[in-house]
Amino acid sequence: MTEFGEKPGRTTTAAERRASRYLQLKRLPSLQEVLDRRTRPPLDLFCFYIFLQRESSEDALDFWLDVQQHENLCKAYFKDLRRSNRTVDEDWPEFAAHARAHGSYFSPILGLDASAPAGTGSPNPNRFSSPLPPSPSLGGTSQPGSPTVPSSPRVPASASAQAHFASPGSGSQHDVEARGTKSSAGSRISAHARQSIGNTFKRKSRAPTIFARDRAVEKAALVESAERVYLRYLLPGAEREIYLPPSLRLTNFPVSTAGANPSPLIPDLFHAQKLYIFKALEQDAFPRFLRAKAFANLAPLSAFARLVAGLFVLWGAFVLAFSLIFLDWKPKITRLWLILPFLVATNLLLAAYYALDPLLAVFCQSETTPFRLIRVREAYVRRLLLLRALWIETAAVIITAVLVVVFTVVPGHRL
Repeated sequence: MTEFGEKPGRTTTAAERRASRYLQLKRLPSLQEVLDRRTRPPLDLFCFYIFLQRESSEDALDFWLDVQQHENLCKAYFKDLRRSNRTVDEDWPEFAAHARAHGSYFSPILGLDASAPAGTGSPNPNRFSSPLPPSPSLGGTSQPGSPTVPSSPRVPASASAQAHFASPGSGSQHDVEARGTKSSAGSRISAHARQSIGNTFKRKSRAPTIFARDRAVEKAALVESAERVYLRYLLPGAEREIYLPPSLRLTNFPVSTAGANPSPLIPDLFHAQKLYIFKALEQDAFPRFLRAKAFANLAPLSAFARLVAGLFVLWGAFVLAFSLIFLDWKPKITRLWLILPFLVATNLLLAAYYALDPLLAVFCQSETTPFRLIRVREAYVRRLLLLRALWIETAAVIITAVLVVVFTVVPGHRL
């Protein structure tokens, strides 16, 4: 079977299928494109995670990925319902009523807008368009009673992000206050979820947001998934607690009191928090990631090592230059050998200043961690790095020429 647009009789190889999901960029990618795994190194999700690890901010990305996996699990559950010719009103009437009354991220999938009974009304559009709190930096964690961190005015998310996150979930302050009658989460969450989350605290890398399964998803799996996210990131005092403004904090885990069915808040429980983290990443960490990977190819420690080496070589070059002058070394053309140490020193210092090694750029290499290289596969980034490498080499040659001319024309004087 051939794909659309291919010549008859031609089969698509696995390499071509993998390449087809990557974007052919002539610009820098957006955060949503990186999170969707549609970019190549060094602007892919792996390099973004390594960058956040360097800044001790990877918990925010872990939370976004875990919530994405939770929402994908909910989508799989609703798709299984559709395959079994059952409606959400039959299998989970509480969620159907809640989605019609308050709106849901999954309403377009379930078609609840069109099937809303008379009297209930369609979801209130203003319910999902209220502005989120300003996004702070990603370094802090939420503590009870801690003040909200002020920040600059919010920049709207990219169009692709707004399309992907069509409607925030029910994690707003209105829904959190509506859960006030529930007891604390610590006494409600199952022991199985506590044990499973305890085993995953030590993990640094996260599972992908897609998952393999061999049977239909059950509602109990949705509850366990939500419990893991809550215990790991949102429970007050959790080991990997992330910063959230007071209006988005969840102090209680929603537990159903109407029977066997779980709380109707489970599918949309973390969607508003996910949007907040997305905007925080987009405004704070992601621009710095682009500067560090699209316009540079050195880790901070490697740049510092080049700074130290450059200063040492420059000191040696000045020592040699003044020695040739004050020894009145003949013939005078011997001073032209100063080109070598001055050229090496200026290259090292400029590479440290711009965090870009011209030699690595020529060989299409970039550092992920100090002295560990990854091949630059994004063509647009390769061009950017080569242009900046050319600028560094041009500046190094000009500075070297000026220094060599100065130390060559100065008359010698033997002390």
